[in-house]
Amino acid sequence: MTNNELNSTDSGASAINDEVKGINTVPEPSRDLLSERELVDYAEHRTQMLKWALALGKNPEKAKGYAKTTVDGYAYRLDLFYRWVWQEYDGYTTAISHDHADDFVQHLVHKDSSEEDKASHVKAIKMLFRWRAWDFDEDADWEPSVTFSSGNASNTNPPDFLSKDERQQVREAVLEHGSVPSYSNLDPEERDRWKAHLAQRFEKPKSEVTPDDFERANGWKWPSLIWTALDTGLRPIEVKRANVRWVDVKNKVLRIPKEESSKNRDNWIVSITDRTAAALQRWLNERETYEKYDDSDALWLNRNGNRYQHYSLNRRFRDLCEVADIPTENRDLTFYSIRHSVATYMAREEGLAAAQSQLRHKSEQTTMRYDQTPIEDLRDALNKIG
Repeated sequence: MTNNELNSTDSGASAINDEVKGINTVPEPSRDLLSERELVDYAEHRTQMLKWALALGKNPEKAKGYAKTTVDGYAYRLDLFYRWVWQEYDGYTTAISHDHADDFVQHLVHKDSSEEDKASHVKAIKMLFRWRAWDFDEDADWEPSVTFSSGNASNTNPPDFLSKDERQQVREAVLEHGSVPSYSNLDPEERDRWKAHLAQRFEKPKSEVTPDDFERANGWKWPSLIWTALDTGLRPIEVKRANVRWVDVKNKVLRIPKEESSKNRDNWIVSITDRTAAALQRWLNERETYEKYDDSDALWLNRNGNRYQHYSLNRRFRDLCEVADIPTENRDLTFYSIRHSVATYMAREEGLAAAQSQLRHKSEQTTMRYDQTPIEDLRDALNKIG
């Protein structure tokens, strides 16, 4: 369905004014994804946004809009952004949030495109939030956690990294987070209270909560996932793709095949510690008891039986920081912060080549971007120089 065809209908999607004609209001990839009603809603939503961008977008206070060529570029990039949100979250929506934008920027960091293209995506999203503030009285004050240069030189700033002490705090916090007392150690009143808690957590009636649910609450899925990330710096997409066959407990390594690696270039063999290997073995044994894994080779699935997305990993990581009393104010802490810490301390302990291998970077220059001097090293240097 073209813009002209949309314009010829009697639906809400027909309200595409002359000033928007010539801009692809609903590109074909989005038309293929949406139902008829969603298409009508999205077309109207986009029309209002594009009309505002042309009339007011550059400087609303002075009623100055963007040039049509600029709006055309923003329209294309914002459609990509919306489709990414629909596919990564829970389907169609026009209620785009700052969290959506933050997660999309992390996606851009690892996207194989120019810095200039990434910077243009960010500019388009900023315009989107200015429009939402103007039309919906929402907060327009969004700043990306990563900046991109307008040229071709790389200027990405990776998320803040965890200190050695914080890495240990996260390692311990994941053992504590979500744990419950042993079923057999509770009196009837306490057991009833914990059953109510688990009923809400596992989305089932309290009468159906069993001793197995108490064991499940103290399971090894999250410790195995977080500890593996602390050893290997797993990217969120690698957590999503991780399969049981990656795990070689006997040799204490992950074997990531080329076709399932993030960059799809090489097979990778990545070391893990003894305790992480033990946690993975416990999880593999426990994993066999859950029906949702019967027809899946995924190493980790969420409660709905789906592979993990980066936004849910970010939420769980922030929860762990709270449990561990790790300060987050004025820091850009995401699941990627675990990866950044692996790069930083591996480079300090074993050199840049070891960090490059452990993080599965093709280029040494990529590893160097993550190689920062830990704060404890700077403090030691200050103590030495007096």
